[in-house]
Amino acid sequence: MLIRLRFLLTGLMSALTRRLQRNFYLYLAALLSLGVLLDAGVFHIGENMRQKAFDFMVRSRVVTPAPDPDIVIVDVNEASLSALSTDYGRWPWPRQVFGEFVENIAAQQPKAIVFDILFSDADLFNPDSDAYFNEVIAGSKHTFFPFLRLAPDHDSLSQVKPGMLRGIRELTPGSGDAGATVAVVLPHFEAALQSGRIGMHNIYPDSDGIVREYRLWSEDYGWLLPSLPLTIATALGAPAPDRQTVLLNWRGKPFSYRYVSFSDVYKDLSSKVKTRPQDEFRGKIVIIGSTAPSLFDLKATAMAKMHPGVEILATAIDNVRHGDYLHTLRGASSYVLISLLLIWLTTAAFFRNVDRDRFNKVFSGSQLGLLAISYIGINLTNTYIDVTGPVTWAVAYFSVAKVYAIANDRALQRWLSYGVKPDAGGLHAFVMPVLLETPEPLGEALMKKLRAEIQALDDAAGVEILRGTQGGIWGLFGDMLLLTWMCGTDEEAQIQGIRQRAQSIAEAATQLHSVNSLPVRTVIRHTLHEGVLAADRPLAPQWRSLFAQATLKLEHPETFKEHA
Repeated sequence: MLIRLRFLLTGLMSALTRRLQRNFYLYLAALLSLGVLLDAGVFHIGENMRQKAFDFMVRSRVVTPAPDPDIVIVDVNEASLSALSTDYGRWPWPRQVFGEFVENIAAQQPKAIVFDILFSDADLFNPDSDAYFNEVIAGSKHTFFPFLRLAPDHDSLSQVKPGMLRGIRELTPGSGDAGATVAVVLPHFEAALQSGRIGMHNIYPDSDGIVREYRLWSEDYGWLLPSLPLTIATALGAPAPDRQTVLLNWRGKPFSYRYVSFSDVYKDLSSKVKTRPQDEFRGKIVIIGSTAPSLFDLKATAMAKMHPGVEILATAIDNVRHGDYLHTLRGASSYVLISLLLIWLTTAAFFRNVDRDRFNKVFSGSQLGLLAISYIGINLTNTYIDVTGPVTWAVAYFSVAKVYAIANDRALQRWLSYGVKPDAGGLHAFVMPVLLETPEPLGEALMKKLRAEIQALDDAAGVEILRGTQGGIWGLFGDMLLLTWMCGTDEEAQIQGIRQRAQSIAEAATQLHSVNSLPVRTVIRHTLHEGVLAADRPLAPQWRSLFAQATLKLEHPETFKEHA
């Protein structure tokens, strides 16, 4: 059964290759081009490949940018929750704790004290604690607080107008809608709102749930709502970024920044005997956040499945402050353009019958080279060149086209041996050997170049190479190009056309010296031999007989004519 299926598939492939010939490469390119356009507009498989490739490359970098030494994360970790539970109970702690922390840290003159904690509600059981914290904030010029931007679908239910908030500005003067409202969860403390040192700390994962980018601001109703990293970087004098969303340039795996435990610092600050440096946070950007799993501030990122949210914030601040976030070509247009370019360049090579061995090396090297450029770029620069999707399309085209080319060769061989039906009248076959006699065998590259030139003169001809480097008696054949044609015995117009094309090729063969720098002593001889292949006998031995006769005619044309 399998043998029958194999013969059936072989027969179908033979029929397909004889019918389509080189046009198959054009049809395949058109099909894959349509696939690229559908993917860019509907399926987004290439986009997902870009994301996975980025994750792999950024995790595998040899050269990783160092984290900003001025950024210190004060970590409300599990150890801190446990250490302070005796005095302050379970989380959330009274705001007095953070007030005392800020008051003592501010004495060391840090650049910024940043809370990655959303103080959204009043502490009903400790109003004095809230009042104290608000007083500390009012007396500080370096505290920053987050707010949460809710889904725009809830904007109509909000009573907060952007113009009411300090730190929120119009995109352009006069562009803001004075009556618009935005759904946000703001800090509870009036001093934080009055300071204007607020910003969104929303994190927006990609469609697969992985955090790779950070949105630096939101544009709503003509207003610009800044992110917390943007507010901090602007306050510290960093230049304004040129894009709304940036691709994060990770500083490494989680815990790459300097971490200190909140409870350790807090207890040392209130202790009479200090064990920590009294200028530990001088000139630092102090970020207060949590890595405790019980507080659920862990996100999946390109670097890890569980990445502390406070370190994502630190990375965004670091990137914006230094302007070294990653740059990349975005959108469907670049993906489509590069994919189509690679597909059609590969198509041109197959359609023009470029030397297959050399093209295999060039194609493989070029695809690996593109990936290498992408990897080198993300290591040595702040640019990520994504070619994963386009390279995949090119490899898919190359794989199918190569299989077809091999199948085409084999199908032609089988058809030459078994292609005439028993009830057919046979085939009129032509064999034209072109012998190049030189003192030394010609190189393989030069022979392939000559074959390509001959093939370009008549695309319908089969052109094969016999080289003079074979051992034994076969070396006596020298370097030879063997051309073959065939058509029906009753197709007189085609027979005459082949004879005319063969004559043109014979005339062109005499010019091979001048255009290919052949050795001066090269002698080029050729002949054309015709014969009929009978349908009632195997074709393979008949082809061999024709070749032998053509070779004899090439060496002894007059004698052969006498015996013909």
